[in-house]
Amino acid sequence: MARPRKRRRVCGIPKYITFGPINRLDENNEVITLTVDEYEVIRLIDLEGFEQEQCAEKMGVARSTVQRMYVAAKQKLADCLVNGKVLKIEGGDFVVSNINCGKCSFCRGGRHRHGRKSN
Repeated sequence: MARPRKRRRVCGIPKYITFGPINRLDENNEVITLTVDEYEVIRLIDLEGFEQEQCAEKMGVARSTVQRMYVAAKQKLADCLVNGKVLKIEGGDFVVSNINCGKCSFCRGGRHRHGRKSN
């Protein structure tokens, strides 16, 4: 019997979920799906400057899991950029964290859990 998969902790759901080439509006554009947990790995490592070990601790998974997700996410991003494909962020095996770490932009900016804080 396989071990149950661990749900990855993310600080919040991305505000923008669909990206693509604006000069290529044909309806046959292939859509690549980046999961929310893959998005979180890219956000933490590339935008926030976390090391893989710090990212793994924050997400509640092993460093090797973060490394696999990071490689997969980078391949998807490169495919979209180079080949003009649409990128959609959705799905994945995650849970939105209720812990405010104070170390990332989601937590510091008051956008924890549910996107931007409304006025």
